Amino acid sequence: MGRVIWAVFLAVVLSGCAASSVPRPRTSSTGWDRERFLRAHPPSGMPTAEPASFGKRVGALFSHDTKGDHFCTASAVDSPNRNLIITAAHCIHPGKGYGYLSDLVFVPGYRNGNAPYGIWKVKSQLVDTRWSSDSDPDLDVGFAILEPLNGKNIADVLGANLLGINQGFTNFVRVTGYPMTSDSPVTCVNTTTQQYKYQMRFACKGYPPGTSGSPWLTHFDPKTKRGEVVGVIGGYHLGGKGDDVSYSSYFDDDVRRLYEEAVRESVAN
Repeated sequence: MGRVIWAVFLAVVLSGCAASSVPRPRTSSTGWDRERFLRAHPPSGMPTAEPASFGKRVGALFSHDTKGDHFCTASAVDSPNRNLIITAAHCIHPGKGYGYLSDLVFVPGYRNGNAPYGIWKVKSQLVDTRWSSDSDPDLDVGFAILEPLNGKNIADVLGANLLGINQGFTNFVRVTGYPMTSDSPVTCVNTTTQQYKYQMRFACKGYPPGTSGSPWLTHFDPKTKRGEVVGVIGGYHLGGKGDDVSYSSYFDDDVRRLYEEAVRESVAN
């Protein structure tokens, strides 16, 4: 089922409060100890996502609380105030003709109804004006500022991945996300390619609605447990028409400027 169809469905199911409603999401048990092997021997053909047994910096986005359905994926990204997450723009703002979603929560490490690292309220969101006014698929990237929980910010509890800007279109990445049909995440590794001038492509089966916003993580350091987010599922066809090929807007200087704006807003708040 296409992303746009899911967008309409979610808009009906998950709205009720805010001016708009929730869009169309998408989204081993391989561990990072296999990363060196996989880099040396990349998957041939079309791999398939497997259940993820790790990845606490990745979580599910819910409307209000975990009693409802999760509809997108997000992840903690490094910032001076240690309170930012990154996702697809359409996960927090459906685009032209709509406004920001409200009453959202981020649940890192969510699994089978459990929230091992807490339920974090979204305080504010930020997308590029070219997304909010024109739904530009090349700018389907968004940031959200989280409220503190028990006196700590999200990165104080989880740590955070770096933001990778202008890293090129070919990167060996791990993509971890939450399908709407599952209460646990899936993950897959492969090498990205260029789709269009400002779009990247990631081929792996198993990324249905719900996985929009899933981070594309490269340059993972097993010592620090930290990598660089160089993409998120979104962009072209809102991340993809099917569950086997996913897309991301390219992270260039436009994304860097958006991040810097989010940092300024997070400090001001």
